[in-house]
Amino acid sequence: MTQTTTDRQPGTAGAGMVPVLAFAGIVVAVMQTLLVPVIKDLPELLGTAPSNATWVMTSTLLAGAVATPIMGRLGDLYGKRRLLLASLAVMVVGSLICGFTSDLLVMIVGRALQGFAMGAIPLGIGLMRDGLPRERLGSAMALMSSSIGVGGGLALPVAALVAQHADWHALFFLAAGLGAVSIALTLLLVPESPMRAEGTFDVLGALGLSAGLVLLLLPITKGSDWGWGSATTLGLFGAALAVLLLWGLMELRVAAPLVDLRTTARREVLLTNLASIMVGVAFYAVSLVLPQLLQLPAATGYGLGQSMVVAGLCVAPLGLTMMFTAPVYARLSTRYGPKVTLIVGMLVIAVGYGAGLGLMSAAWQTVLVSVILGAGIGLAYSSLPALIIGAVPASETGAANGLNTLMRSIGTSVSSAVIGMVLANTAQDMGGTAVPTLHGFRVSFLIAMGAVLVGLVLALFLPARRAEKPRLRASSEDPASGQDLAAGPVRGGFRGRVVAAGGTPVARARVTLIDRGGRRAGTTLSGEDGSYTLAIPAGGPYVLAATAAGHAPLAASATHPGGALPVDLDLELPGETSGVPA
Repeated sequence: MTQTTTDRQPGTAGAGMVPVLAFAGIVVAVMQTLLVPVIKDLPELLGTAPSNATWVMTSTLLAGAVATPIMGRLGDLYGKRRLLLASLAVMVVGSLICGFTSDLLVMIVGRALQGFAMGAIPLGIGLMRDGLPRERLGSAMALMSSSIGVGGGLALPVAALVAQHADWHALFFLAAGLGAVSIALTLLLVPESPMRAEGTFDVLGALGLSAGLVLLLLPITKGSDWGWGSATTLGLFGAALAVLLLWGLMELRVAAPLVDLRTTARREVLLTNLASIMVGVAFYAVSLVLPQLLQLPAATGYGLGQSMVVAGLCVAPLGLTMMFTAPVYARLSTRYGPKVTLIVGMLVIAVGYGAGLGLMSAAWQTVLVSVILGAGIGLAYSSLPALIIGAVPASETGAANGLNTLMRSIGTSVSSAVIGMVLANTAQDMGGTAVPTLHGFRVSFLIAMGAVLVGLVLALFLPARRAEKPRLRASSEDPASGQDLAAGPVRGGFRGRVVAAGGTPVARARVTLIDRGGRRAGTTLSGEDGSYTLAIPAGGPYVLAATAAGHAPLAASATHPGGALPVDLDLELPGETSGVPA
């Protein structure tokens, strides 16, 4: 059940909330590509072997994958703003650790702490859902979701400029400064969400998921080095399968699981998460291919011979286009729905990679490819949180979006491993150095195109969202005998869904509105999808009582600030459905 614990309600957030949260998302996403300009120099900078230096990148990825679902659930339980601030603080500490060391092990620890901040993105999406009116929510979530790509794209030229003209440790001090600014802005301009989930934190579930993800992602990211058929790689994949299966069985038996697998198994949530993996594969492929193509010497016959900074600037439009796509997404989604927008985005990505197969002979062509792919990835990324939020109760927003962000991270991990293997296996020797070939770049683009086409097929099977008119019961009559009143969007009332403990909609549940004097102010029955709407006579504190056959009754306290904006409140009934009222 979701309850309001403060008087602040959706629609009352300040104007600075959206840009501040989007900035926080961009800052934490920067950590993924912060070291890309110096990645080839890391073995020399850290005094270690190339195979060991890759852990500086791998540790960030693993920490981010583990953190996203855990921080999302903690935010649902204890406050999303509080956990957002904690994520940013951990990132600042990690950045400072990295800034003062050239020791490999200490650097890996600091980079892992930087990656832990990836949980800030689902927390920001949850804060937006809880604090914004619906007319602003679409474009805001689109911007927050796209911040993953925006941060990664914009970091490349900035990091390249810093690395080319200053000591490479300055990259970490820059990251720490950005994190500190983000913390200050969040404290000043972002209110805490009033929504809380009931229950406790599933410690065993968190440990099991963390172990399973590490066992899964390690062989994905290191398989090329260890050998895909080696005992280590295959053994870790087998161990990951066993641990994740045991974890899933345990989560199904826990009253308050870290990840509600029953909700996750819903068609809309499952297909959206699978499509997210494919979008992650497509996003990371361009980040791996174009910078290398641009920086290879012209003597290769296909390299474009650009400097590190110019290469970053040519790829930067990828992130910029994603940022400017957010308002376009909002208009498309309002008219056609997030499913259609996701499909359009994937089609644009496929067109971009198709065009990229032939546009590799000049720097301006890479800019054009970056713009097309940025538009498609921006639309696709923007659609994902709207699809997830539309399918889960408000009390599970943080955890559900954390899991979705994890799916994108798995996609980028798979992309990194597969594209890296392709480029290595198709490389040619030039003066004793293995150099990627044009054939390898094109095969990589074909793989990305194939992944996005698989995602497109998955998106086509997403359920269409039909706009239904809610039915509002007369406030002074019993729902069983009162007159039905056709209603448009509720203004100045409460709305939401009545669901069972696993997130299953409860139809024909009776929802009664009780005012501060203990008088009934309205009553209605939930629809077939569990949705209910109730108008209010005036702003103030209320109690919403919900009853349904097969469930214990529920009472939730909530305060409406008054005015025309509705307050979203999902009601989760305890017990299991054994029937519906006659």
